Amino acid sequence: MKALRKLVLLVILCLFLTACSESEKVKPNIILMNIDDMGWRDVGFMGSEYYETPNLDALAAEGMIFTQAYASAANCAPSRACMMSGQWTPRHGIYTVGSSKRGKSKNRKLIPTKNNTILGDENYILAEALKDAGYVTCHAGKWHLNDDPTTQGFDVNIGGTHAGHPSSYYPPYKNVPLEASEKNDYLTNLIMDKVLEFLDSVGSSPFFLNYSPYAVHSPIHPIRDLLPKYTNKAEWNGQNNAKYATMIENLDTQIGRMISYLMETDKLDNTLIIFISDNGGVYKFTKQWPLRAGKGAYYEGGIREPMFAYWKGKILAGSVCEDPISNLDFYPTLVDLTGINLPTDTKLDGNSLLPLFLGEKQTLNRPLFWHFPIYLEGGNKETQDPRFRSRPGSAIRYGDWKLIEYFENGDLELYNLTEDVGEKNNLAESNPEKLDELKKMLDEWRQSVGAPVPSEINPDWERD
Repeated sequence: MKALRKLVLLVILCLFLTACSESEKVKPNIILMNIDDMGWRDVGFMGSEYYETPNLDALAAEGMIFTQAYASAANCAPSRACMMSGQWTPRHGIYTVGSSKRGKSKNRKLIPTKNNTILGDENYILAEALKDAGYVTCHAGKWHLNDDPTTQGFDVNIGGTHAGHPSSYYPPYKNVPLEASEKNDYLTNLIMDKVLEFLDSVGSSPFFLNYSPYAVHSPIHPIRDLLPKYTNKAEWNGQNNAKYATMIENLDTQIGRMISYLMETDKLDNTLIIFISDNGGVYKFTKQWPLRAGKGAYYEGGIREPMFAYWKGKILAGSVCEDPISNLDFYPTLVDLTGINLPTDTKLDGNSLLPLFLGEKQTLNRPLFWHFPIYLEGGNKETQDPRFRSRPGSAIRYGDWKLIEYFENGDLELYNLTEDVGEKNNLAESNPEKLDELKKMLDEWRQSVGAPVPSEINPDWERD
């Protein structure tokens, strides 16, 4: 009888240990690729016939491509702060890079809202949540939210500081704390070397990698041996910058190295990969036509991003999602995926994309909002005016419709994006019912999140 009891206990123990082992096995690895300044059409899987991204195209083809994915802000720091905190800009107060008083004071009618430059420790960010859930966490590349990402949930930091771009992609990098190696001295390549070292170090532990290389942000430092290919290549849809094209192809090559490593180590099958850019492409370097404008503008060219999600056996290969989604949705998606219990006071403004990934749901019927009570200089012929990419305002996307409101003069722009994705035809006067509907939603949202609306006149302003 004692022998039988011991045998039963042994069997129960084995079953328990096996269950624990299986549970650890199925906890997916997570790679979030957040590329810097890559435009909506800067990759092959979004239609570019000039830039070459074979590795990304192959991975996207095996997953789900999102045709209407958005950044939550039109430039680097606020977009990254939203993604990491899971919150709209008014909640953390990061609206732009550096000062909100950009451009000449005489051209700014309003005194803009003061800008935060650091994502505060009071924010329980995505990396902290995943670390507390048992993930080994690594940030690689551009951070831009404080001086050191290891103070906010990352176990490993590869080159991340408060810097928004490197001084140089060739050594010495100066503001990026990495030492060049003899094998790979180009910064994008060196960061991938360090990423592969991290992946090799984690063993069988689940990992979260926030892969955010400085590429393809300026300075535009080309890969020299790729230049002849693009110099002699025909322009496509306004894309013709050979130096920039070499940076995109090289980035794709580095990502290909990582995918090869994951395949060789049998980790790819259990890895969820989300790919996106932090904002639109820089207008003077690349065009996103038919989308209007580029980085820094709240027209589609400044906020619509290339995106796909890959998870073998879970996300249907070759699938396409046309529903508008935001990088705000990543935090709740990964919480949903991993079953993390967040602190009760954690506020997330996005929605889980997991039902979309798994084909359980076809659409998310909700509005998306943007708030930018600041000035950002550097306008072009496709922005509202040639002086500023952004003037203080807000925007809402709901269904087929998008409304942009500017605070200086109360200007309103209403577009039907299904019929006019290039935002050429302002329907504010001809469709007052839709205008009122979206304006009311925008007003109520601003009130609900405490969004500041600047109204004080700048004494330096000179009326044209």
